[in-house]
Amino acid sequence: MQDLKAMLKKRARQNGMLVVVLVIVLFFQVITKGVILRPMNIANLVMQNAYVIILATGMMCCILTGGNVDLSVGSLCAFSGALCGLLMIGKGLNTWLVLMIVFGVAILIGVWNGGSIARFAVPPYIATLASQLIFRGGTYIVLKGVSYTTYPPEFLMLTTGFIPDFFGGKTLHITTMLLGIAACVICVLLDVKKRARKRKYKLEVSGVPFFVGRQALICGVILWFTSSLAAYKGMPVVLISVALIVLIYNFILEKTVAGRNLYAVCGNRKAARLSGINDDRVLFIVYLNMSVLAAIAGIVFTARMNSCSTMIGNGFEGDAIAACFIGGASPATGSGTILGALIGALVIGVLNNGMSIMGVQSDVQMCVKGLVLMIAVVFDQMQRKGR
Repeated sequence: MQDLKAMLKKRARQNGMLVVVLVIVLFFQVITKGVILRPMNIANLVMQNAYVIILATGMMCCILTGGNVDLSVGSLCAFSGALCGLLMIGKGLNTWLVLMIVFGVAILIGVWNGGSIARFAVPPYIATLASQLIFRGGTYIVLKGVSYTTYPPEFLMLTTGFIPDFFGGKTLHITTMLLGIAACVICVLLDVKKRARKRKYKLEVSGVPFFVGRQALICGVILWFTSSLAAYKGMPVVLISVALIVLIYNFILEKTVAGRNLYAVCGNRKAARLSGINDDRVLFIVYLNMSVLAAIAGIVFTARMNSCSTMIGNGFEGDAIAACFIGGASPATGSGTILGALIGALVIGVLNNGMSIMGVQSDVQMCVKGLVLMIAVVFDQMQRKGR
């Protein structure tokens, strides 16, 4: 019964945040006179904020280890972009070889962070703060005051590219529409299977009208989104990469032993250790994983900007942490999901995009995002206390 109540509360928070996203979108739609929902801007919104979703996915795992965060992700993004610029443009190395080198470096950095936290019991805040300073300085050392631009086309394809239309659509990207229809079919089949499993075990399910209405709403949103992309240039390549990351990590946390171990460590680390879970190994893997995702985010952002500089990555850790807590993360109760992080990242992304269209200065944007974060956390705490 308690698990059922917790699940219902989690879904209620996620639904509430979806309503918040909708309200923010409608607000900017009115203020910007319809610009924010134009097909071109929707594609830009996806490409501009892909790095936030990637970082928020990894940061949610860090938060689930007991409220810990990784402060080094912004510097790791900058360092990864700097390595790409130096090796691809400065040294002329093959793009895929450079990417392998960058991921290898990211793994070593993850071993450094995870090992210092898990093996030597350095507090995550201190360990990642040290890495933040080290690799921010490393970025300056690698670049030496040079900003590399004009990356190879195959590298830019990772973020700025679009999937080709295999059916040769003229005014509408048919491949993108077919992918949207396929996504709708998959969502409906999964929900039908989940509903049948609940009925098999005599669990309560929603009424048929509500179920059908929910599926219609979900499919309607998917089809509207994909049709908007299809009316522009089609589906961005980076959207497929981000979707795969979100789905894979959501599956790991919800359906695998590794995910259950992470939630157990978050709920009560001592109890988890006594039950046979190697909590140090969990911490090590989480911070290793965060470094790899930070490298991916750095590659994605650098490719979109088509340049690298020492200023890249400033404030990235703040956006990722804010997205997680806006999405309902709470280390005190062991709650937090990848889908919640995705919703929080959407809030941050829409705020960034909407305020940029309005011409709001960056300092004011930071104030607004900080205020939204505070309101989200206070509301969540009040909701937990039943006020």
